[in-house]
Parts: sequence; structure tokens; C-alpha cells
Amino acid sequence: MKKDIILSGVGGQGILSIATVIGWAALDQNLYLKQAEVHGMSQRGGDVQSNLRISSSEIYSDLIPKGECDMIISMEPMEALRYLPWLSPKGWIITSSAPFVNIPNYPQIEEIEKELKKSANLIKIDSEAIAKEIQAPRSSNMVLLGAAARFIEIIKKENLQEGIKNVFMRKGEEMVATNLKAFEAGYEFAQKSL
Repeated sequence: MKKDIILSGVGGQGILSIATVIGWAALDQNLYLKQAEVHGMSQRGGDVQSNLRISSSEIYSDLIPKGECDMIISMEPMEALRYLPWLSPKGWIITSSAPFVNIPNYPQIEEIEKELKKSANLIKIDSEAIAKEIQAPRSSNMVLLGAAARFIEIIKKENLQEGIKNVFMRKGEEMVATNLKAFEAGYEFAQKSL
């Protein structure tokens, strides 16, 4: 069994935290993991992208070939659109619906949504609004991860929750609880969306 995931967004949205949680959960289940990152983190708002390849057997390349990605998890709709050529025909797009307008010629959101809706498997979630609603405004990335968790079949929900605990433990119990609450809110949203 394997799962190829592209994580995308812009600097400061927590993409690398999502990658760390998923990576921790994969290793906790004794799965093979390869990760490759491209990021413009030297400038907040720069493109951030990570390839995660998770498998029960050995993985030879850290890059996902075009047309073979099982899932795009994106904190920003235009960034989800950017990686559509990598998505397999049966792949899932889990994206935040809130645009992060960081360039002057940012496309109309209606045009982006029109392209994303061509995918048979799409979950759009306003992760920022949900995070604010549950009083966890800095945890919208964990809301998004929660929405994606059901579709990362190779990793158990419980292991992702343990990953959150381990990644945020150094910031204190309150931060752990907040991020777990955000994860659960996203998970429930995805359950209701199906």
C-alpha cells in the first residue's frame, strides 16, 4: 500500500507543520517515508510545497511523478490548482477555500474553483473560518489536516493525533489541545461533506 501526497500553500500557513505531523505518524506506524520540499520561506507568502511519499514497502524516489499523486492538500486554492498536473484521475483535492492573495495578478476565485471542480474528488473547506469559530485561529492547518485524514488511508487517525501531540508538545499542553480540537473539527467537516 502507498500514498503520494502533495502539500501546498504559501509561507506562514503551516504546510511544513502538516508534513511533520504526517511524517511522524507514518514513522510511528513503521511505514517508509520520503519527503522533498520546495519553499519560499525566506519571504513570508512565498510558494511552499512538499512531496510526501508513504508506503508499506521501500520507496526509491522522493518526487511524485506527474499524474500519479493520490492527494493534494492545499492551504490555498490557487496553490492546489498549481499542482493539478500531478494529480491522478482518482486523486483527491483537499483545499482551503480562502484565497491568500499574495500577487497582483491573482486569478479570479471563480475561475480557480471552476478548474478545481473538474476533479471528481474535491473537498473545499474554509479552514480559517472553522479555526476562528472554535477559537483556534492559528490552527487552520490542523483543520485542513483533519479534513484530509479520512483520505490518507495508509495512516490511522489515531497516529495523526499522536503526531500532533508530539509536534506541538514543546509548546505546551494548551497548544496540543487546541490543535487536536482543530484537527477534529476538520475531520467532522469532511465526514459531513461526503
